[in-house]
Amino acid sequence: MRHCILTILIVILCLIQVPFAFAASDPNDSPGSKDPDLFSRMPGFHIYSYEALEFDRHEFQVEPGKMEKVEGYHTVVVYYANEGMDHPSGLQITRNYVNAAKAVGGEEIYAFEDGGTEYSIIRVIKEDKEIWVEVSGANNGMYNVQMVEKQLMKQDVVANADALSGSIKETGRVAVYGIYFDTGKADLKPASDPALAEIVKMLKADANLKVYVVGHTDNVGQFANNVKLSQDRAASVVNALVGKHGIAAARLSPFGAGPTSPVASNKTDEGKAKNRRVELVGQ
Repeated sequence: MRHCILTILIVILCLIQVPFAFAASDPNDSPGSKDPDLFSRMPGFHIYSYEALEFDRHEFQVEPGKMEKVEGYHTVVVYYANEGMDHPSGLQITRNYVNAAKAVGGEEIYAFEDGGTEYSIIRVIKEDKEIWVEVSGANNGMYNVQMVEKQLMKQDVVANADALSGSIKETGRVAVYGIYFDTGKADLKPASDPALAEIVKMLKADANLKVYVVGHTDNVGQFANNVKLSQDRAASVVNALVGKHGIAAARLSPFGAGPTSPVASNKTDEGKAKNRRVELVGQ
């Protein structure tokens, strides 16, 4: 009886559809090819062609009529369905990859359909890399994955408490770089601790200082989502200062400005990095 129950459970597990791409290789794969490091593949597909370029550029569509140029390690993989299998729809293919990306903290930047082909643009920030992915497919037994891995510069040096305080006294505000979040999320990363420590020093040195903690984003993605994300990130900073460092909540007010107050052009990666920031504004 126990053996029968175990057999039934195994059959049930095999029938469950996992909501992201499956890990698999295939004897029909092109020699020397492999799946991109971030993803596996849809079941029943083999790699028809594969190209990996040490440094290249690809343009990703992020809004109607708007392209984002991304440079870095460029992988292009074309998958073909094996003979005799039912072809998944383009939407099923792109949705699988989006779900897989979300499982590791990524986000779908944009999705669209063109001539019967579904496209999904995905971004994942993982450690010191910003990874952009374009998945395209239709119900024709093939799909493509283009992935560009862009190295990010880590902000190792942060402004000290005196510099933060001086800027607020002089200009009424200061941008605090070195505060980190995963893409599309508002949870503070441990690498943010040095910058938070300097904010704490500044606030403890001047007990009368009250500040607005203002979150800012670049212009990639939907406006409403960016505004909410910036508000949530500002709140996370406030919660950390209050909960972990004992700063009085009455001295801190979170606010989300989204992409409405850039300090640089969003047409370049460097500009976008500057615009993704937290500012302290004197009350």
